[in-house]
Amino acid sequence: MNRNQLEEIKEQLKQKGYKLTTQRRIILDSILDNQDKHLSIEEIYKIVKQKMPEIGLATVYRTIMLLSDLKVLNKIDLDDGCSRFELSNSEESHNHHHLICVKCGKVEEAEDDLLEALEEQIEKKNGFKVINHMVKFYGICKECKKE
Repeated sequence: MNRNQLEEIKEQLKQKGYKLTTQRRIILDSILDNQDKHLSIEEIYKIVKQKMPEIGLATVYRTIMLLSDLKVLNKIDLDDGCSRFELSNSEESHNHHHLICVKCGKVEEAEDDLLEALEEQIEKKNGFKVINHMVKFYGICKECKKE
């Protein structure tokens, strides 16, 4: 986690009357160290437990929900039966697209927003202001294609 991100998150917590406790810091660090993996609460808990064996699942759950409510984390549903979380990017106006491998379950992010022109067309034709969208592409990742 870079210093600016940490300071921004600390400020967000402070404004809402919360502190960046040791437990919250370890949970945040665990998410940041694995942010390319789109972890579930249970997966985050397993990682945090290695650093802080005494922490409980309820503490991790409450912290994830708090960080999600504060928009520090985005909750994403990849249609696999559990919610996953990723760090919010304040510079993104929309959610990015996810590439989901149906063989190994790996999730990658597509960098470009491919739907800006379509959104403009919808707004112009239908008078409907698109605020956000979520796109998931299902297929086979590079590693699985090699097998």
